[in-house]
Amino acid sequence: MAPEPAPGRTMVPLVPALVMLGLVAGAHGDSKPVFIKVPEDQTGLSGGVASFVCQATGEPKPRITWMKKGKKVSSQRFEVIEFDDGAGSVLRIQPLRVQRDEAIYECTATNSLGEINTSAKLSVLEEEQLPPGFPSIDMGPQLKVVEKARTATMLCAAGGNPDPEISWFKDFLPVDPATSNGRIKQLRSGALQIESSEESDQGKYECVATNSAGTRYSAPANLYVRGPAAWAQSLMGVWSHPGRLLGVCACVCAHTGTLICV
Repeated sequence: MAPEPAPGRTMVPLVPALVMLGLVAGAHGDSKPVFIKVPEDQTGLSGGVASFVCQATGEPKPRITWMKKGKKVSSQRFEVIEFDDGAGSVLRIQPLRVQRDEAIYECTATNSLGEINTSAKLSVLEEEQLPPGFPSIDMGPQLKVVEKARTATMLCAAGGNPDPEISWFKDFLPVDPATSNGRIKQLRSGALQIESSEESDQGKYECVATNSAGTRYSAPANLYVRGPAAWAQSLMGVWSHPGRLLGVCACVCAHTGTLICV
């Protein structure tokens, strides 16, 4: 015989109550997408590079897609590089073309609970159209080999008016020193300093100078991280941009990791 409820109390059937509790808990765990990084308007140089970065958070984890003039981006010069399991994305355009690439680019973050959108404008100028103060790369990063666990420094110096801000990309993704537990720092000079270098630091680095007049990318430079034996015996070719062999690197400076070429 079922027990009688105490006066003033109502008994709730156990199974439906547990189901409702589960639904509430599930609802609290899920969330619509929210942007944590949005693309910014850019003015780039014809023949150069533009990168738009977009990232969102939410549960389930949202996916990022890119649109141009209402259509999904599609071109051999357009590359989409995902990070954070698809919740972050970089749209990279290279080489830039005047008029053809000038447009509004839309980033969409979607999960099962909703969809959000943000956008940024790209302008492209020819060299002779550049306004006064457009950023210049006075010194870009250079090919470097460093012994594992040592410090590597990728140099960058830029000019412009106003003074440009310098940021870094590695393998086409933005470098965020804040996520490195202090191991990676951007120095006041703009250089990127990587302490206790690891194999995961190996890759292609670009420094980017940005001010109100526009954005300019350096030429890319590779960083190689080697174990002691491989580092001491590094031997590789250095190629010019058109693909002509300039020299052979036969020695590595033990203090800086810089290749000495002959």
